[in-house]
Amino acid sequence: MRNRATIAILAIVMSNFARSPVTAVLGPTNTGKTHLAVERMCAHSSGIMGFPLRLLAREIYDRVVAIKGADSVGLITGEEKILPANARWLLCTAESMPLDREAAFLALDEAQLGADPERGHVFTDRLLRARGREETMLLGSDALRPMLKALVPDAEIIGRPRFSTLSYAGAKKLSRLPRRSAIVAFSAEEVYAVAETLRRLRGGTAVVMGALSPRTRNAQVQMFQSGEVDYLVATDAIGMGLNLDVTHVAFAGLHKFDGRRRRRLTVAEMAQIAGRAGRHQRDGTFGALHEEGPDAFTPEEVMAIEGHHIPRLDHLFWRDGAPDLSSLDTLIAGLEARPEPGVMRAAPQAIDLAVLKRLADEDWVRQRARGKGAVNRLWAACGLPDFRKLGVDPHARFVGRIFSHLTEGSGHIPHPWFAGEIAKLDNVQGDVEMIAARIAAIRSWAYIAHRDGWLADPMHWAERTRAIEEKLSDALHDRLTQRFVDRRTSALLRQIGSGAADLPVEIGAEGEVMVDTHQLGTLNGFRFTVAADARASDKRMLLAAAEKRLGKELARRADALAQAKDEEFALDTGEEARLLWQGVPFARLKAGLALTRPRILLDRALDSLEAADRATVEARAQRWVESELSRHCTALTRLDAIARDPQASPALRAVAAALGDHGGLTPRDPLADSVAALSPEERRRLRKAGITIGVLDIFDPRLMKPAATRWRHLLFRLRGDPVRALPPEGATVLDRGTGGASPAMGFRAIGGQAVRMDLIERISKAAHDARQGRKPFAPDPALAVSIGLKPETLDRLMARLGFRATSPHEGTPRWIWRGRPAPRREKPAAPRPENAFAALADLDLRNG
Repeated sequence: MRNRATIAILAIVMSNFARSPVTAVLGPTNTGKTHLAVERMCAHSSGIMGFPLRLLAREIYDRVVAIKGADSVGLITGEEKILPANARWLLCTAESMPLDREAAFLALDEAQLGADPERGHVFTDRLLRARGREETMLLGSDALRPMLKALVPDAEIIGRPRFSTLSYAGAKKLSRLPRRSAIVAFSAEEVYAVAETLRRLRGGTAVVMGALSPRTRNAQVQMFQSGEVDYLVATDAIGMGLNLDVTHVAFAGLHKFDGRRRRRLTVAEMAQIAGRAGRHQRDGTFGALHEEGPDAFTPEEVMAIEGHHIPRLDHLFWRDGAPDLSSLDTLIAGLEARPEPGVMRAAPQAIDLAVLKRLADEDWVRQRARGKGAVNRLWAACGLPDFRKLGVDPHARFVGRIFSHLTEGSGHIPHPWFAGEIAKLDNVQGDVEMIAARIAAIRSWAYIAHRDGWLADPMHWAERTRAIEEKLSDALHDRLTQRFVDRRTSALLRQIGSGAADLPVEIGAEGEVMVDTHQLGTLNGFRFTVAADARASDKRMLLAAAEKRLGKELARRADALAQAKDEEFALDTGEEARLLWQGVPFARLKAGLALTRPRILLDRALDSLEAADRATVEARAQRWVESELSRHCTALTRLDAIARDPQASPALRAVAAALGDHGGLTPRDPLADSVAALSPEERRRLRKAGITIGVLDIFDPRLMKPAATRWRHLLFRLRGDPVRALPPEGATVLDRGTGGASPAMGFRAIGGQAVRMDLIERISKAAHDARQGRKPFAPDPALAVSIGLKPETLDRLMARLGFRATSPHEGTPRWIWRGRPAPRREKPAAPRPENAFAALADLDLRNG
């Protein structure tokens, strides 16, 4: 068997010597090899070019169409076939090159892939058997030179130098990579992780992988080429001739899983990928993300890549490209044939052969695979690529079902089954991974649709699968863009990095903060709120960047606030006691040294203001608070002034301080001694301040009005006093214990009711006006009834006012003035910790 294989190889080589001249153009990346081949092909009457990737074949197809026109150019890949009737120039993947079609020119790109364990036998076969009628061109790395001398000795080898310099730029973290960088990773998971990091750091990146459809790949590359994003994350697919405007190539790692094991990249692979940096005569750089460890370049690798000193190949992988199809066993034997020792080695078992051997163990397959035609059809079915990466067993079951349909009935795959399977994939819902999986699956059905004789109406189903793939490709592009590109952040970072002194920020009528038509968020007063659709990881960066660039606008608003009229301010008495300007919060109140002197605490949104602007805003807020307290709580501000008056007597200052501490309303008994010590002039001073010294309480009735009550309630709450709810507006009598029925809110508990202090004083005055000395009298009940006092409440109140009930006369209570009893000495309340005299409570002063 080995001798037959060797004879077949020699026959192929010798027969091709006389057919046409062979030119091998060898050199590193960016030498213009592919461009030269395209020019040569277009100079001939017909031509075929084979490429390692569907993406690259599509890229060159578009270029040749622009030169020759769509009617004259064809594209043939496993999943796509564009073949006009008059097509004379064909762009193909290496596996899809039509070797039975004659063309004046033929070229094979990246021919050094003959050394690839997985696909090498395909490139070796094309290198040996594929020839143009007038000219054949082999393109590849200079590492291929010894293989060509051994296998195609009459080939003219032309070396081409690189147009630009490729140099090592060292290791750089993702955050420090220059713009126009491509980061290469070696698994989809790693690509996504790097892309997500770049989105957070740099606003976004394009993503290119070999598994992407050409439509998705082109859309992603266009974002990069147009400058919408400055970074591209890709698998090593970009090393295969894809033309990108890349300045720097960074390796996320230097190890890959090659289908069998995880290994370090070869120098040739490193050089192929790194060579994507630079374009034409513009120099490029390469580097790694790791400075040390297994994923860092060694000095020897750097020297080899910079000098393009790639180790020469010492073998290519080979498998019979035209095996004997007379029977299943002869087919397998031909595919497993080994060449004589030399520069060619038997190719490792590829998945198509593994599937064939798995199916050959099935009796039903052997029964149907009889005769050359049936064996040929089985081998064609086994050539269906495992796009979904299912593995040998699941993929063999799928291929077996295809073969079963092809060998029964009309010999075509049933339309209902085919239609039902692709209908399951016609769904654009889901994330990146789900849509990418559907694209991989539809590629299998597109491959089937392009096989001759497999479907009764192949053109219809080819168009249908193409439409689904395009729809999924558009959806995948959208998902990739949504996931890995933040256009807002990208535009912002480009502007920041441009060196401009001022970011062109625009503020809309509703406070929208825009940059380059992208809304960063909303400026409400002084607070910038990041747009709701921004990712959580981006919010801090957008917030800092926008606030930094909104300095002029914030300063303008601070000046407008300082000049604003009192009517533009308001107080939000909620939990945070916020001050509002034009309805927008900008500060809050905190307890101060005295009840009537709360502190102003500016909102953190104003931190970006200059210190002078902050001081101006704080001073304006302070003036407004003082103005409001003076307007609604006049007595409190006057009491505060009296308490701090060094000319006032101790008794007057004690009464003023106690009143101020209680918000202008307090029972009289605890202050009885100080009140008794007041001179007539001091009493007049208090009355002038609005204070009434009543029988039971000392108060200012104006402090019980709704606005004053709200302010007092807020001031108590700021200080931490256990003040409950506000009393209802206009209330005169409340049930004892209900919300607002407290002395702090101006109500005194009498029996089961709480009566407002000023009304108690009015009842007291009416009683004294009605009595004649110490004679019994009956007070007019109309006042008590109008207030809402219950009879039992009135009785208790009269007793507290110093009256004693006598025997009723004809059912009407009568009262005699007896005078108020001496005030009860209540135990003084514990001093508040913040009081300056609180420390005296711990001192024993009785022993001098």
